[in-house]
Amino acid sequence: MGFSKPGRSMSASLSTKTSNKLKRKELYVLNKKEKDKDQRERRFRRKKEEDKDPELKAQRLAKNQPKTLDQKRVWDDVNDDSLGMQVDVEKLKRRRIEEEEAAQNAELDREIDEEEGDDSDADSMLASDDEDDEEAAEAKRAERERKREEKKRARRDNSTAPSTTSTNLDLTPSSLALKFPMLFTDTPPPVPKVLLTTSLNSTLHHEANIFRSVFPNATYVPRSAHRFGHKYSLREISKFAANRDYTAVVMLKEDQKKLTGMSIVHLPAGPTFTFSITNFMEGKKLPGHGNPTNHYPELLLNNFKTPLGMLTAALFQRLFPPQPEFEGRQVLTIHNQRDYLFWRRHRYVFREKRETEKNIVTAEGSEMKGVEGIRVGLQEVGPRFTAKLRRVDKGIGRAGSEGDDAQPWEWKARMEKDRKRFNL
Repeated sequence: MGFSKPGRSMSASLSTKTSNKLKRKELYVLNKKEKDKDQRERRFRRKKEEDKDPELKAQRLAKNQPKTLDQKRVWDDVNDDSLGMQVDVEKLKRRRIEEEEAAQNAELDREIDEEEGDDSDADSMLASDDEDDEEAAEAKRAERERKREEKKRARRDNSTAPSTTSTNLDLTPSSLALKFPMLFTDTPPPVPKVLLTTSLNSTLHHEANIFRSVFPNATYVPRSAHRFGHKYSLREISKFAANRDYTAVVMLKEDQKKLTGMSIVHLPAGPTFTFSITNFMEGKKLPGHGNPTNHYPELLLNNFKTPLGMLTAALFQRLFPPQPEFEGRQVLTIHNQRDYLFWRRHRYVFREKRETEKNIVTAEGSEMKGVEGIRVGLQEVGPRFTAKLRRVDKGIGRAGSEGDDAQPWEWKARMEKDRKRFNL
C-alpha cells in the first residue's frame, strides 16, 4: 500500500498516490474531517484539564506568547553612543556603571585583603594562644566584613533605576550634548513660542490652524499672501522669527493638496528635523472625539532609546512647556514604534464604573495591581497622524548647514533591509 508517516492516517498517504482526481478529492475531504475531529477532541480535552487546574492554562498562555519584531530587535554590539549608533542608551549606561562598580569593588577587596595580611602578620608575631585574643580577632574580622558590605550596599544604592517605556532624557550621552548644545543645556529653556508656516503657494491653511491648536503659543503666518508676493526662504523666516523671540519654526509640506511632511527648526541656529507625515486625520472626523482647550498639555515621549531617538525626543520636549496645566486634562503622546512616530492627543474623562467593565490588565492579560479602583477613560481630541524622521541638518535646512558634519543623519532605504534593526 505504500509507506505512511507515523501519526498520519492511511487516507493521507493514499491521497498523494492515486492518479484519480475524484478519488484524491474524496480522500482529501476525509483526511480534513479526521484532522478537524482530532483537533476538536484535543481542544475539549485540554479545556477539561484546564478547568480542573487553572495553572495549566496560565502556563500555556505564558508559553504561547508570540515574538514580535520589537522583541527580536538587534542592537549594535559596540561601546559607542555617538549619533547613528543603534544602541540602547539606558542599557549602555547601566553596563558602564556596573563595570565601574565592579572595578571599585575589586579595588576595595584588594585593600581589605592587604589589611588582613598585615594584621595576620602582626598576630603571628605575637604568637598568643589565649582565648581572648581569638575572640578579638573574630570581632575584628566581623567588623571588616560589615564595613565591606556597607560600602558595597552604598554603591549599589547609587545605581540607575530599572528601565520603563517612557523616555528618560537624563541619560543623554555627553557626546550628543556637546554636538547639539542648544537642545541640551543646564539652564531652564525659555517658554516655547512656535511660528507655524507652510510651503510656497500652499493650500494647507485648515491643517495649519489645526496644528496651531496642537503647539502652545503658536502663531500661523501664511508663506505668501499672493502669487506675486516675495518668496521668503526658510532661513529668512527663521531669522525673522529669532529676532521676535520665537523658539521654533514648524513648516508644513504638501503634495497634491495633501499634508505629506513637516520640518521643525530649533531657533536661533538649528538643528532642523525633517519628517514625512502619513494617515493624517483631523479631530472632527474621529468618532466620539472631544474638543481641545487652550491648556498646556502633558507630553508623553515613549520608546526613544538610541542617541538619535534621544535627540528627537529633546526636540519635541522644547516645543511644549515643561509645566503642563493638569486642570485641562489634556495629554499629547508621541509613541515611537519601529521608527514610526504615532501622534495622539487625548483628554482624561472621569466616570463611574460600568457593570460589564473589567479591571486594567497588563500585556500578559493579568490584572494590574494598584489600579483596581481607577475608572478613567481617554477621549481622543485629535489630530492623529504618523510621522517618520527622514533627515537631521545641523543648521537651518540643508542649504544652511555647513561643514563636514552638516548633515549628521539621513534616512536611506538600505537601513530597512534588516527588519529587526531600528534607528530610534
